[in-house]
Amino acid sequence: MRAFGAFQRSSLLLRRRRANNEPYALVPSGSFCTDNGFETTSNGSSRVNIFDRHLKRKQRDRAAWLTRPNDSFVDAVAENLLDRLEDCRKTFPTALCLGGSLEAVRRLLRGRGGIEKLIMMDTSYDMLKLCKDAQQDAHNDNIETCFVVGDEEFLPLKERYAYLAISCLGLHWTNDLPGAMIQCKLALKPDGLFLGAILGGETLKELRIACTVAQMEREGGISPRVSPLAQVRDAGNLLTRAGFTLPSVDVDQYTVKYNSALELIEHLRAMGETNALLQRNKILNRETALATAAIYDSMFAAEDGSIPATFQVIYMTGWREHYSQPKPKRRGSATVSFKDIHKHFGSENQSAQPS
Repeated sequence: MRAFGAFQRSSLLLRRRRANNEPYALVPSGSFCTDNGFETTSNGSSRVNIFDRHLKRKQRDRAAWLTRPNDSFVDAVAENLLDRLEDCRKTFPTALCLGGSLEAVRRLLRGRGGIEKLIMMDTSYDMLKLCKDAQQDAHNDNIETCFVVGDEEFLPLKERYAYLAISCLGLHWTNDLPGAMIQCKLALKPDGLFLGAILGGETLKELRIACTVAQMEREGGISPRVSPLAQVRDAGNLLTRAGFTLPSVDVDQYTVKYNSALELIEHLRAMGETNALLQRNKILNRETALATAAIYDSMFAAEDGSIPATFQVIYMTGWREHYSQPKPKRRGSATVSFKDIHKHFGSENQSAQPS
């Protein structure tokens, strides 16, 4: 029950901060975590946990202090995600922005979507404070912004509250991704829009290979060093399972070049994307780390001496159901056969050909 104690301590810490009239609050949830990888909910049921959510909160606290200003990769993902708002004719007066690249989304929003009220939520108090401090420099002064400390797995919003939900590089760290997406759908009003970007399974494939080879050489076995991620084929199923209509999935692959493997690790720390598996090996031998860097360089280094790192980003778009949305016809309701269409247009094409 040590993790439950950590949850209680974090609650007390945030209550103390709340007493200083700072606009943040911890959202209570009806569950707690144990150390054995299972989560016991308020109704007595249990489920397997993959990620250590308390560790991920600490990593995001650290990332708030290490974050790079105007990170080109993070900005590119946030810009591509927000571009989808320009394809929508309707406006979204109330929007919810979930963990991940909060600061980049807030900075790059630039009035898109007609947002009047923006709720920014993260498990990390320090990350929210970073966004609040950067608010003066953003070009969104006409947007009312609220900051809430909460968990994507337990959204603190009532049903049908927001018109828009945005999650940029955050949902892939949830233990129950389908459940988190279902909660996002429930938080949306009818005809509300969900925009999500998660890292895909091809992300950091070079680092996975280097870590595996180094561990086999130095330790005689392997342990997970890179977290499991969703595959492209799973994204559409996730949207459908969550109940979104008009689902759309597309993929972008980014290749970021670094001077060394150590610089890559520092970038991952600044993004809050380091390993948070519950069943991880908490000790990394110095020899294994050096061997990983050397193997990475020998296998993947470019001619200019830089090393590439692949980031696969899966973009997901879905709507909450509404009567005005186009719907497919009932199966078997067609009145014209494709065979008749082929005969009709085929005969026309043959008659139009010159003799």
